[in-house]
Amino acid sequence: MKIAYLSTFYPYRGGIAQFNASLLSAFGRQAEVRAYTFTRQYPKLLFPGKTQYVTPDDNATPVDAVRVLDTINPFSYHAAAQKIAAFAPDVLVMKYWVSFLAPSLGYVAGRLKKRAKVITVLDNAIPHEQRFFDKAFTQYFLNRSSGFAVMSEAVKRDLLALKPDAKFIYKPHPLYNHFGQAMPKAQARAKLGLHPDKKTLLFFGLIRDYKGLDLLIEAFGMLPPEYQLLIAGEPYGSFEKYRAQIAALPNAQDVHTEARYIGDAEVPLFFSAADACVLPYRSATQSGITSIAYHFNLPMIATDVGGLKEVIADNETGIIVTQPDASGIAKGVARFFEQGNIEKFTASIGRLKRDLSWESFAQAIVDFSQAL
Repeated sequence: MKIAYLSTFYPYRGGIAQFNASLLSAFGRQAEVRAYTFTRQYPKLLFPGKTQYVTPDDNATPVDAVRVLDTINPFSYHAAAQKIAAFAPDVLVMKYWVSFLAPSLGYVAGRLKKRAKVITVLDNAIPHEQRFFDKAFTQYFLNRSSGFAVMSEAVKRDLLALKPDAKFIYKPHPLYNHFGQAMPKAQARAKLGLHPDKKTLLFFGLIRDYKGLDLLIEAFGMLPPEYQLLIAGEPYGSFEKYRAQIAALPNAQDVHTEARYIGDAEVPLFFSAADACVLPYRSATQSGITSIAYHFNLPMIATDVGGLKEVIADNETGIIVTQPDASGIAKGVARFFEQGNIEKFTASIGRLKRDLSWESFAQAIVDFSQAL
């Protein structure tokens, strides 16, 4: 079997590139694979982060991907489809997470669908931050795929709302395993300048409005002095509103911020320092942060939105907060530490990790494509 995989790959950075590199490697253990990526993914005007590309500080997985597709140059769409078709793949795999990609990926998918099965790993069918063109663009794209792999019930529902006849498989998000080993908690906290004994909460990842960091900051202000909060991630937009909110807290001195992109090599430092990772999201489908937390055996405290409850078992691998509001998050944090047995949570995580391998995810897609 020959598999072409068109998506974000090295030299692009971030969680989606990490996902693709891991899945590509798993495909490579059972098929002939070739990676294809963008010559231009986002125009600078539409990308609010610092850079889209791997830097020397990143511990990114190099992938020999053929750069073929410029998302804002329609003349590249046909050429990209021709280059991929020349590989003669049996399956074209793509990843879809934002409607901006629909015209370019949809064109390529439509051209390849005549000669290969087109399988899309669907992160989002309906974006968290919606715009008037999202539905039309996404339906255009969905109609050009043969089938879909969804990783949460929320995405499954959104997919079927837009395309009721969609063929799909459901497989939970595999666990990232390229970040290396955890380090001793005391060592990690010392390196980050954290108090060695305080109960430590971690907010990690891209900082966007729907992720509810403002709710967590408000909730943290309700907690007693034995807590500290570590915020680590690159803001999409200005961080100043969060900085002002933190400054107004009665316990502002216990909030530590690293408002920047966190390279892969640093990830173990942040997850090793924490007692729990908090996902105070207002909306969600699934989150790659859950996969990283499980890799480091770190329990989570998350709001009951989207597919988070499918991944985090309440009172087993973490705590589920009923509503995305500050009071509920504060109570969820208190409930987590009242359990008094973090080892119970980590033991449950260990059992879960055995079922969430990249090999299993890749095999499910191969089997699905052959059944279509």
